[in-house]
Amino acid sequence: MTLAIFDLDNTLIGGDSDNLWGQYVCDQKLVDAAGFEQQNNQFYEDYKSGTLDINAYLRFALSSLKGQPGDVLVAWHREFMRTIIQPIMLPKAKALIAKHRDQGDTLLIITATNVYVTRPIAEALGIENLLGCEAEIVDGLYTGEPSGVPSYREGKVTRLNAWLEETGESMDGAYFYGDSQHDLPLLELVDNPVAVDPDETLRARAVAQRWPIVSLR
Repeated sequence: MTLAIFDLDNTLIGGDSDNLWGQYVCDQKLVDAAGFEQQNNQFYEDYKSGTLDINAYLRFALSSLKGQPGDVLVAWHREFMRTIIQPIMLPKAKALIAKHRDQGDTLLIITATNVYVTRPIAEALGIENLLGCEAEIVDGLYTGEPSGVPSYREGKVTRLNAWLEETGESMDGAYFYGDSQHDLPLLELVDNPVAVDPDETLRARAVAQRWPIVSLR
């Protein structure tokens, strides 16, 4: 079976779920909104400019989950999905996923967003395999600390290689759909790289390398 790998944010959905989660917890007053919103916006600007400190960002993002009971986190995310994520689900993305599924391909999402935010989104898209940034959990509660290798930039390749070794899947003929400069390490690795609504850096590389450029918007 061919492996079809997808980035999530601004690729399969029409927004950045990590940034949107930060905005959501501010709007719902689940955190100290003034300070949190300013930091959330600055981290997103750092991400877009390619200067993000991923570990500092993860500690910030995970701080909203720290110590919260599981049933509370489930309720928060259910409302986040209903009000924020469902409206930005992309019909063309769902059609692309269905095309690969109908071809018998193995589907995998690799995202730099943490798995608390992204697991329900992947499930809504019908994709079981997900590699996202992991968070430390002790006694059933988030500690606010990241865990393992962040699936960000070259970390996506590291996490993918570990997953391939674990599952026995092959990279022969693999596809990867990504939207940003941060996806370049993995795009350069696969046989079939596809730029999806790309940022300027990725668009320039895609044009130079003659990679397909598509829009799912």
